[in-house]
Amino acid sequence: MKYLHQIQRGLDYIESHLEDDLSPAEVARAAGISQWYFQRIFKSLTNETLKTYIRSRRFAAALNLLEDPEARLLDIALASGFDTQESFTRAFKKAFGVTPGAYRTSQGIVRFNRKARFDADYLRHLHGNVSVEPNFVDLPALHLVGMSTRCFGADSEKSNFARAQPALWNRFLPRLGELEIVGPRIAYGVVMIPKRGDELTYLAAVRASPAAVPDGMVTVDVPAARYASFAHRGRVERLDRTLNFIYSSWLLTSGMQHAGGCDLEIYGAEYVPDSEDSQIHYAVPVAPDGE
Repeated sequence: MKYLHQIQRGLDYIESHLEDDLSPAEVARAAGISQWYFQRIFKSLTNETLKTYIRSRRFAAALNLLEDPEARLLDIALASGFDTQESFTRAFKKAFGVTPGAYRTSQGIVRFNRKARFDADYLRHLHGNVSVEPNFVDLPALHLVGMSTRCFGADSEKSNFARAQPALWNRFLPRLGELEIVGPRIAYGVVMIPKRGDELTYLAAVRASPAAVPDGMVTVDVPAARYASFAHRGRVERLDRTLNFIYSSWLLTSGMQHAGGCDLEIYGAEYVPDSEDSQIHYAVPVAPDGE
C-alpha cells in the first residue's frame, strides 16, 4: 500500500499549491517517488494525465471563485495558478467554450465534468484479456541487440508511444537477418524507465551475438531479476489497458513494489500480429514491499 500513500501525498501537495506554477516533477518529489512511477500509477488509477488533473483542479477552484460577483478576474486567474488574466481566459475558453466573464453571467450553465474511471471495453479487457494473477519468473541476464527510440508513454501529456513503438518495430523487424540470433526466437520490447523526467527509452530487440552490431543498432544488458509476468491477449494496441491493471489494481495491493530496471514486453511463439488470438507477456521487475 506504500504507493497509495505516496500518490495521496502528491494529491495533498497539489491541493495546497494550486496557486503555484506546479510541475509533475515537483509533485512527484513531494510524494517521494520518481516522476515516471507517479505519472504511470496516477494515469492507471484515474485515466487522466497528471497535468490534466492539475489543470482540472485549478479550473474547479476558479469556478467556485467565479460565483463571487465581487471577485476580480485577475485575482481569480492568479489564485488559479495563471500568470495573467489573458492566459487564464484563453485556457478557460479552450476548456469550456466560453470566457470566464460569459460563464459568470450564464449563472453556471457550463458544468465541469470528469471522465468515468472505467469504460465497458476496459472491463471486458480485465475479464477476458489479461491474467489477473501473474507468474513469477526469475529471468537470467539478457544481452540484447536491437534498435531504440526516445518517447513519452500514455501517462504523459506529450504521449507519442502509440506511434513510436510500431514505427520502431517496422524498422527493426526487416533487419533481423543481419543478426546472429541466440536461443529461441523471442523478441523483447524493453521499456527503460527514466530516473528523472518522463521521457523513456524503448528498444525493439532480440538475444543476439554481440560480435558485430550492425549500423544503426545498439546493445543493452538487462540484469537478472525476478519478474511478475502477465499474459496479455489480443492486439498489442490494447496493451496499455493491461498496464493500467498492473500499475493500479495489482501493484498497489500485491505487497510487491517495482524493483527498478526495465519492464519487458515478451513476444514468443504465441504472438500473432494483428490478431485477437495473439498473446504476449508483459513482465515487471518486482521485490517484496519495503526492500
